[in-house]
Amino acid sequence: MKKVKKMFALLLMAFISSNLFAQQLPRIKILATGGTIAGKGTSPNAAGYQAGVTPINDMIDAVPGIDKLATLSAEQVSNIGSQDMTVAIWLKLAKRIDEIFKNDEADGIVITHGTDTMEETAYFLSLTNRYSNPVILTGSMRAGTAMSSDGPKNLYNAVQVAADPLSKEKGVMVVFNGSILDAREVVKTNTTHVDAFTAPNTGPMGQVLGETVRYYTTELRAANKNTPFDVTKLDKLPNVAVVLLFADVSDVAINAYVKAEVDGIVTAGLGDGNLNEINTAAVMKATNKGVAVCRASRVPTGRVILNDETDDKKIGSIVGDDLNPQKARILLMLGLTQSKEKETLQNYFFKY
Repeated sequence: MKKVKKMFALLLMAFISSNLFAQQLPRIKILATGGTIAGKGTSPNAAGYQAGVTPINDMIDAVPGIDKLATLSAEQVSNIGSQDMTVAIWLKLAKRIDEIFKNDEADGIVITHGTDTMEETAYFLSLTNRYSNPVILTGSMRAGTAMSSDGPKNLYNAVQVAADPLSKEKGVMVVFNGSILDAREVVKTNTTHVDAFTAPNTGPMGQVLGETVRYYTTELRAANKNTPFDVTKLDKLPNVAVVLLFADVSDVAINAYVKAEVDGIVTAGLGDGNLNEINTAAVMKATNKGVAVCRASRVPTGRVILNDETDDKKIGSIVGDDLNPQKARILLMLGLTQSKEKETLQNYFFKY
């Protein structure tokens, strides 16, 4: 009888100890949106697949040891290929993140996402998240059914980074192929390789090395908890378009967007965001009609300089600094929710 009681006591202590350990693990909420990481193909070596098929709980179950990193919970926000990402889903994500942290539902968040628009979603969330808790986006370049799929490892690493104490105050990041990349700087730079994401202007913030999360740099731009962009009560954003410039380009696109009554236009300009003569005139007409115009560049790295080759003061434009056109669009959309003043909008681009 004494032996039975002793065994029972040991089992009870082990149970209590394991539960205390589980309670001490960081609480990570996974918000799934679909993408290749949730995709299924016809065979392990087939190039074709359907994105956004596998439910998030099945994806978690396929990652050995992930439950040892954190106490996990998961929600399916959407299940799409990220080429179909919308402002409506961005707002849904932003509001849910705000709710999770406000109600202390989790210590960190991981978002599974398709790679096509991951950099845009990451930057949008970095401008709208008002908490210091980490928000990590990840995905994969190979479907879950593919040979050597990169999805399980990327998801493991994303949870690893979200759960690490050093990630607090770092803001929104993308974790991909072992690299930790700041949301503002990350760009998809390859269409098919597993190392598809880089930060061309700054390099990665850090790396995941085995069981270690190592940071090397910190983003100095203001964002996250200091953001002025509160979208929790919004159900839409201003309409901003992007126009690509190229040799001998006409002004048809800019004129068409002005006629369609867009709120803003970002030009993916030549070199230092330059415009040819006919589009310089089109931009001046657009700004005179109250359309906000931001000059960005189609060049992968570097910044667009205010009043350099282009007389921004004369034509009424602002510049996107070193943001690429797709990210400049996001900041202009959010900026226009606060002000239409050119000086205010320009300061947002220099600050965020």
